[in-house]
Amino acid sequence: MVRVEDRPHQPPPDREATDLAALIAQVAGGRQDALRALYDRTAPKLFGLILRIVRDRGTAEDVLQDAYLRVWQRAAGYAPEAGRPMAWLAAIARHRAIDLVRRKGEVPMPATDDEEDWIARIADPRDSEAAFLDRDALLACLNRLEPAQRDCVVLAYCEGLSREELALRYDRPVNTVKTWLHRGLASLRGCLDAAA
Repeated sequence: MVRVEDRPHQPPPDREATDLAALIAQVAGGRQDALRALYDRTAPKLFGLILRIVRDRGTAEDVLQDAYLRVWQRAAGYAPEAGRPMAWLAAIARHRAIDLVRRKGEVPMPATDDEEDWIARIADPRDSEAAFLDRDALLACLNRLEPAQRDCVVLAYCEGLSREELALRYDRPVNTVKTWLHRGLASLRGCLDAAA
């Protein structure tokens, strides 16, 4: 068991978010050193998220580089009041990974590991930066969803399945799946905001 004093020092969550937002602002100003610092602080978590979707280390490394290129190009569009910086970065990484999987025409199959394993891969329990990446809060909030709704959210946002693929899997109309995803995400957001 790791004692609190044995853990590496990490800034408080609000300080970490402020620091990352400042780095993103510096990246928007064209500072390559800020991009390097941002990469050093966030790449391990984003790599885990991408790897879970693409399931190949080499491909995940390529997608990670592509994600940071997108961050470089779009940093000026980041608005701190719209969301936490880690959530913004994770969304970019996830979208890049899912885009690649769809371009290749691959349909990733769910992992046969323990159902909580995907959360462990993207969430560092010592990092409280983004509430949606906080393993305990995420598990608690996911458990509040109906099972089919929860499974659709996990398969769509962690495995990269499209609405059409989910509709086939659950033998439901695409619009039903859209509704499950929309309501599931709204419930998760509300639950995680309350937990933060």
